[in-house]
Amino acid sequence: MLIRIPMKQYQIDGLRLEDYHRLKEYLDQHLDSAPVGGIYWLEIERKLLTPIQTDHKECGPHVFALMLEETFLSCEFLVRIKKNIKCDCMGYATREQRDWLMDQVDGLLEKLSIHI
Repeated sequence: MLIRIPMKQYQIDGLRLEDYHRLKEYLDQHLDSAPVGGIYWLEIERKLLTPIQTDHKECGPHVFALMLEETFLSCEFLVRIKKNIKCDCMGYATREQRDWLMDQVDGLLEKLSIHI
C-alpha cells in the first residue's frame, strides 16, 4: 500500500513530450540530480535563507526538489538539505523563497520557449 504524504507544491502540467525533452536536457546540464530518477535539486540563493538556514552552514546547500515527469514538472515548497534526512533548518519555504522558486521555474519555461 502506497502512503501519500500531502505536499505543498508548484506544478506545471500538460507538458508536451518535446517540452519534457527540452526541460530534461536543461536540468541534466544545469542542476544536480538525486539518486532517484527525475528529481533535481535547485539550490536556493544564500540571501534568501532564513536565519536558522544561514546558521546551519554544515547542512547546506539548502535546495528545492523539482520532479520532472513526461507530462508535468512538480516543484516542492519544502526547503530540503541533501546531507541529512531531517534537521531543524528544513521546512516549508518562506513567502520570499516560494516566490523565488516560482519565478525561477517561470523564467526557465520562458527561456526554453515552453508555453503553458
